[in-house]
Amino acid sequence: MITVKRLQLADALLMIQAAERRAAELGVAQTICVCDDGGHPIALHRMDGARITGVEIAMAKAFTAAGHQRPTHAFNQPGGPALPGGEAFGIHAMHPGRFAIFVGGFPIRVEGQVVGGIGISGGTGEQDTAVAEAALAAFEAALPHEPAYHDGAGS
Repeated sequence: MITVKRLQLADALLMIQAAERRAAELGVAQTICVCDDGGHPIALHRMDGARITGVEIAMAKAFTAAGHQRPTHAFNQPGGPALPGGEAFGIHAMHPGRFAIFVGGFPIRVEGQVVGGIGISGGTGEQDTAVAEAALAAFEAALPHEPAYHDGAGS
C-alpha cells in the first residue's frame, strides 16, 4: 500500500494569492491555475485585465506539468524532446488543447511526489516563471516540516 498526498483548495488558494502578489509587483495581469495530480483544476484565477485566452493556456500548462511531472518549458529547450527530430515531437497533439510545451507550467511536489501542477499565463516567459516560483515558494513555506531529531540528552 502507498500513501498519496493530495492538494486541497486551501493549498491552491495560498499559491494563487502568492502568485497574484508577485504578478502585481511585476505589473502584469496573469491567469493562474492550480490542478491536482490528475490535471483537474482545483482553483483558477484570472486577474482583472488578464487576457481571456489565458484561462485555457494556464489550465493546459498546469495539466501538462502535473501529468508529465516536469516544467512545460523542458519540452522545447534546445535539444528538447518536443522539438522537430526529438523523441516526443508531436506530443502536444496527443491531448489537443490540453498539452502545453512552452514556459509557464510547473509541477507541485511534496517530498518528491508530484501532487499537482501550476500554470501561469499572461506575461513573458520570465514573468510567468517568476510568478510560478513565488507561488511554489509560498506553498513550500506553508508545508509542515518535521522537527529535527532530538534525543533529549541536551546539547
